[in-house]
Amino acid sequence: MRVWYVAYGSNLHAARLAWYIGGGCPPGGKRTYPGCRDRRPPSRSLPLSLPGGIYFAGESGAWTGGMAFYDPHLPGEAAARAYLVTLEQFTDIAAQEMYRPVDDTADLVPATSAAIDAAVATGRATLGPGRYETLVCPGSRSGVPMLTFTAPEGASGVRCRPPAPTYLAMIARGLRESHGWPAERIASYLAVRPGVADAWPPEAVAALVSDALAAETSATGALAAGALATEASATEALATGALAGEVLTSEVLAGEVLAGEVLAREALPDA
Repeated sequence: MRVWYVAYGSNLHAARLAWYIGGGCPPGGKRTYPGCRDRRPPSRSLPLSLPGGIYFAGESGAWTGGMAFYDPHLPGEAAARAYLVTLEQFTDIAAQEMYRPVDDTADLVPATSAAIDAAVATGRATLGPGRYETLVCPGSRSGVPMLTFTAPEGASGVRCRPPAPTYLAMIARGLRESHGWPAERIASYLAVRPGVADAWPPEAVAALVSDALAAETSATGALAAGALATEASATEALATGALAGEVLTSEVLAGEVLAGEVLAREALPDA
């Protein structure tokens, strides 16, 4: 069985989700993830807009500061990204969000499958009382259910808390990657989220977004430049080798011609 895992926080960025699937500790993070048992990447991904919005609350063990949660009752729309994964991968991603060990999810797979059926039927189901243990189904795509997890309470029922700059920056990069938004739109989207609006001046959010996107562009450019330099070095090495071979061949041929001429002269009778 396959499902669409719908991300609206840091997993908007595909490289960030890759740590949940492949395991390890992402740059800037404070937590090492065990990864999924099935470490294949998602089959597909696509940008989405969900009815409602996101808010920040609680305390992130990976980033510090508030965590992003989805509330379908907030006004507006929430920018999201759907990844096509297997049921087992979805369960393992959920287990890591819930801080459950991935190798102890034997009971979670059937529970998740049952919760998915309930969420598809009613729009919402519960896997447990903790954070990210409430399953929401905002619809389906190509006959495959779209699923995300969030907190049991909405934004109005919790005390919102500002996210850490590194976390907000990762979400900004994910919005650029998944939706292709310019910096101004990303900043205006994030600046009004509950948990951000009361703690971050709009100009501070704009500066953070600008820096995050610039750093991403620089990193991408450095990788491209490195690949280009490697290719150029290889081409130069091949050209140098070819030139050396050509010179050596010329010298050998010249030597053979000269040796042949000397032998020919020695073979001629004296006049």
